[in-house]
Amino acid sequence: MFDVIAPRYDEFTRRFSFGMDIRWKRDLIADAVRALPHAGTVLDVACGTGDLAFALAAQRPEACVLGIDASPQMIAQAAKRANAAYAIGVSPSFRVGDLTRLELPDASVDLVTGGYALRNVPDWRAALRELARVLRPGGRLVTLDFYRPEHAVWRVLYLGYLRVAGDLVGLQWHGRAVVYGYIARSIRDFATWREYSAALNDTGFRDVHVRTHLMGGVARHVATRA
Repeated sequence: MFDVIAPRYDEFTRRFSFGMDIRWKRDLIADAVRALPHAGTVLDVACGTGDLAFALAAQRPEACVLGIDASPQMIAQAAKRANAAYAIGVSPSFRVGDLTRLELPDASVDLVTGGYALRNVPDWRAALRELARVLRPGGRLVTLDFYRPEHAVWRVLYLGYLRVAGDLVGLQWHGRAVVYGYIARSIRDFATWREYSAALNDTGFRDVHVRTHLMGGVARHVATRA
């Protein structure tokens, strides 16, 4: 599914959020840069076509930035962008990988970022444990995602919009409703932002700071590896 949407993934994300995705990611990058040692190591999980990885590498060119994604086509799109960016000194690296089984040593990463990442993992709590494993003590995890709203009426409206709009765009762009319609279903089966915060505390993180948007339908978390 992600291989199918890779060529238009970034365009869809911006349109679907009425442009708010740009601001949300800008704020995530600001949090990440503040948390990153100048010559640190960054892992961007479920990196897609590399939006966050490129932004971090541009602001911290001395850092080592690695993006991983389970979709080969997403990584192919990111690699194309990397070839062009290399000429101006922005050179994150990318590879296909499973964020629940990272091929990285324990405590080897200073910062982990994830934009719409954990929600798409079959066992997101296992993914959190794996991210805690590769982060050094004191390292930061900065994530942005859609969450299941707590308010019942807003939850129905929110998921209803995402389901209908996602199905329509999926049919129009790719001939398959599911490629974007899955978003509402994945949010329905995911956590609220409070449940995600509690899971961070249960998985070896502390100092969890949260900024919510859309009445809890979107949230940005910053947590420190204990």
